[in-house]
Amino acid sequence: MKVICITILFCLFSMLLLSDERQTSKTEVQCNLTEKNYSVIPADIKKDVIILDLSYNQITLNVKDTRVLQRYFLLTELYLIQNNVSILHNDSFGNLSNLEILNICRNSISIIQLGAFVGLNKLKQLYLCQNKILQLSADIFVPLRNLRLLNLQGNFISYFDVPQLFHLEFIILYGNPWNCSCSLFNLQNWLNTSNVTLEYENITMCRHPDDLKSYNIKTFKAECHSKFPSPITEDLYVQSICNSTFNSSLNNLTRNSGHEPFGKSWTFLIGVVVTVLITSLLIFIAIKCPIWYNILLSYNHHRLEEHEVETHEDGCTGNPSYLSQIPDKNSEETTVIFEQLHSFVVEDDGYIEDKYIDTHELCEEN
Repeated sequence: MKVICITILFCLFSMLLLSDERQTSKTEVQCNLTEKNYSVIPADIKKDVIILDLSYNQITLNVKDTRVLQRYFLLTELYLIQNNVSILHNDSFGNLSNLEILNICRNSISIIQLGAFVGLNKLKQLYLCQNKILQLSADIFVPLRNLRLLNLQGNFISYFDVPQLFHLEFIILYGNPWNCSCSLFNLQNWLNTSNVTLEYENITMCRHPDDLKSYNIKTFKAECHSKFPSPITEDLYVQSICNSTFNSSLNNLTRNSGHEPFGKSWTFLIGVVVTVLITSLLIFIAIKCPIWYNILLSYNHHRLEEHEVETHEDGCTGNPSYLSQIPDKNSEETTVIFEQLHSFVVEDDGYIEDKYIDTHELCEEN
């Protein structure tokens, strides 16, 4: 009986020792550096730190901070709440392969580069709330295969393309100016068909258009509106592109013509117009060339010049022996032809204007 009591007491004592050791180990791996007015991440933190809290400082998470973070590869939780982070650069957390919770709320983040979350293969919770994010590319979240919670509350996001293989359990989206038009079809469909839970669903409302302000983004009637909503502020709203009608696409083109070059469709249209014009010109030339050619052939004759007539007259008068050598038969035929031709001439005053006939008469008189 004594042996049993001794063993029980020994087990209790050992359990107490183990609990004390766990508590001491936890205190050793946790590092709370909040409200220290740090502008950079300190490099003298123990490398075996697991939970690092750097909230309420002046950290910008620049290149130097990124290099320091690479040392703490055992981190599982990192808190950077209310600092001066404005850009999440590529490979900002590249060596933190054990990180499970990342909280960067209440900063001034407006740009997130595509490779910002590369290496966070075990990340489960990502908090980006209360920043200045305008839009998010779906490719940003591709490395986060184990992500279960995403908090985007309080930004300036109007539409969100859900990435493929996105298996979230919880998502927080309220506090954004959601544009409930065709640009939000994918998000609404994903919220209604997947197993994700939309936290604060009752207050996650549409901001645009005006007739849908009383609906939340999960239950609004999906319609594509041709008119874009007016922006909230100049730099805090990005208009979604809805090409359902020609008028909306034309308005979008004129609005962005000063900032973006023409698309390939305009180049293709200009090429088609030029091709049609050239082809029409070639067909017109091919049709009209034979007509012009016949017209030119019809004008190949030329009038008899005066010096040729004079030469002919001189040949007849200056060479009288020429007539004497002509046989009588030919003269008779000439006379007959002349009489036949003369019979068809209307006798006006006895004069004939044709120079050829006058020349023959002069030759006969001579």
